Amino acid sequence: MSATLATEDVLIIETPERVPLHFALASIGNRFLACAIDHGLQLLTIAIVALALIIVASYSSFEGWLTSAPKWVYAVMIVLLFLIFSGYFAFFEWIWSGQTPGKRWLKLRVIREDGRPITFWEATVRNLLRSFDMMPAPFYSIGLISVFASSRDQRVGDMVAGTVVVREREAEAPAFAQVFASPVSDPALRRSFKPVNFTADLNSLTESLPGHPYTGVRLLARSPSHRPVESFLKSR
Repeated sequence: MSATLATEDVLIIETPERVPLHFALASIGNRFLACAIDHGLQLLTIAIVALALIIVASYSSFEGWLTSAPKWVYAVMIVLLFLIFSGYFAFFEWIWSGQTPGKRWLKLRVIREDGRPITFWEATVRNLLRSFDMMPAPFYSIGLISVFASSRDQRVGDMVAGTVVVREREAEAPAFAQVFASPVSDPALRRSFKPVNFTADLNSLTESLPGHPYTGVRLLARSPSHRPVESFLKSR
């Protein structure tokens, strides 16, 4: 089981291998701006659809059919509007691994409490409860109270789905191509070492006492670390 600890604006997740993972929790201001961008895109989409319907109605009998339609047609339209409103967030968070256009713009991401990416289930659950978090609409009053009361800045939808919103830090980490482009990955470490010319004199290793041609070799053979030198000298 993974253990999670939260201190102020940093979420620490400990993996089963005892490796701590640090995530910076998204601030309320960034989440508000991301949500405002997403709602703006929703309103723009609805306005375009409404304008298209008005244009179509002016050139056909669609307007007369709509005014005389039964009540269940209006009920279906309300349900579809709700699905579009909630499905916008669920759809993008599912296909973009926890990001909507607003979250991607502000480099925010929704993840599970254990640090793994969210699935379609978490994306759907947290956004179906968005209408409850927005009450009274459109001020997110319940969501704000929940965020302030939670140690992991979670609204009600996050608590039910088991998710948290974090900030991405990909700009602070180099790309893999940049890391492995040189033998030494750290540029500062590479600058601190200069090339050094190294020469070695092996004549002293081949010296021996009079009458004992392999004395030097036998002395080196006493240490296990010098056995490769013994084999090298014997080969000569």
